[in-house]
Amino acid sequence: MPHLTIEYSANLEAAGDLPGLCLALRRALLDTGLFEEGAVRVRALPCPHYAVADLLPQNAFAALVLRIGAGRGPEDKARVGRAVMAAAEAHFAALLAEPHFALSLDIVENDPALSWKTNAIHPRLRARG
Repeated sequence: MPHLTIEYSANLEAAGDLPGLCLALRRALLDTGLFEEGAVRVRALPCPHYAVADLLPQNAFAALVLRIGAGRGPEDKARVGRAVMAAAEAHFAALLAEPHFALSLDIVENDPALSWKTNAIHPRLRARG
């Protein structure tokens, strides 16, 4: 963990630079110093069917959900939330300047008793030093 999922209205495909967004958000997560590189996942999932606000065709959204493991205090959670949101806002600055875009972020903390992981990436990256 962290796993960051971006659900977005399909009309962002042309103007949203979703690959660039994934890279920017990955960097924001790592720059907090709270997560190991091997744990970070950022994925963007288009929503081909959606209805936004007053149904204007230019209305669009990106809804971010960051899932993290338990154990971080409120200050660290707030810090990572601010970092991710700032990176997303910077990426979508042009869209946010128009009255047709909605951006959100929620942080969800997993219950360790109900979260299982097997990660073969960690040993390789940890050996790199």
